[in-house]
Amino acid sequence: MAEIEIRGLCKSFDGKAVLDDISLSIEKGDVFGILGLSGAGKSTLVRCINGLEIPDRGEIYYKGELLCSHDHKIENEKRRKIAMIFQQFNLLEQISVLKNVELALEISKVKGAKARREIAYRCLEKVGLAEKADAFPSSLSGGQKQRVAIARALALEPEVILSDEATSALDPETTESILALLKQLNKELGITIIMISHQLGVVESICNKVAILDSAKLVEQGELSDVFLNPSTQIAKSLIYANQVHTDLNEHHFVRLLFDGNADEPLIANIVQECSILVSIVYASTKVIDGKVYGQTVIKRPKSPNDLAKLKKYLELHGVHYEEVKSDGME
Repeated sequence: MAEIEIRGLCKSFDGKAVLDDISLSIEKGDVFGILGLSGAGKSTLVRCINGLEIPDRGEIYYKGELLCSHDHKIENEKRRKIAMIFQQFNLLEQISVLKNVELALEISKVKGAKARREIAYRCLEKVGLAEKADAFPSSLSGGQKQRVAIARALALEPEVILSDEATSALDPETTESILALLKQLNKELGITIIMISHQLGVVESICNKVAILDSAKLVEQGELSDVFLNPSTQIAKSLIYANQVHTDLNEHHFVRLLFDGNADEPLIANIVQECSILVSIVYASTKVIDGKVYGQTVIKRPKSPNDLAKLKKYLELHGVHYEEVKSDGME
């Protein structure tokens, strides 16, 4: 049974569709990325999941039970199981770090000041900020503020964390540390994480599954390795290839070599040596997904039919997946 199931979700603002018939299934323990350009509908989708927006049509289910729909609001008990972290941290500057974490418990009426303080301190320990308990947010770095926001999200022992562009305001090094923390919490606590992002690097570094939104519609979804290695829509190709492959040589055809979990072999060098073919590399990229190396290399297709036949035979004998593409298929 899916932990979060979205069925036919629709949402419009001023007559313009922001979500158009979105259906997704998110399993317990997933780190599920929702990727798309600005205006694709990503943030509206996550706001529907946590009840900040009411869908026009469709339903969202949590563990098989109706979570919300156009005429059914999220119950407070279920809301506590779905926490949220935001891009701008949303901390209160006039109270201490510890009090900011306690605030989630106070709002949810967790009884006993001592109990709230102990829970909040344990959450700060989990995110590595116990020594900042008495500090104020103004004295913290951006990464530390986001860790406080994560600690606050953990205070109610959620089963799902929604991350809405939570790292887009951070520098690359800090982003990496926050993503490592979220991945650790996912592994250790079994928390399901839904990552909303327009940044490819964020999704590929932490997620095991991905959905791509474009102009209110869901255009691709599946295992991260499957979608990233074989994008089928133009928007997916644009996001995944990040416009790194461009060529004016439209009369040329190419061969795209795919590495599905093992990119350690010196493939190009072996082709040159064993097939006596000169290889011209147009583009190459590797990604680490779930601890395995995936990637692709795009080369110009040999002009000689004999060389092309030798190349294909070599790739087939060595179990290398490949496809012939034109330049517009890579952009």
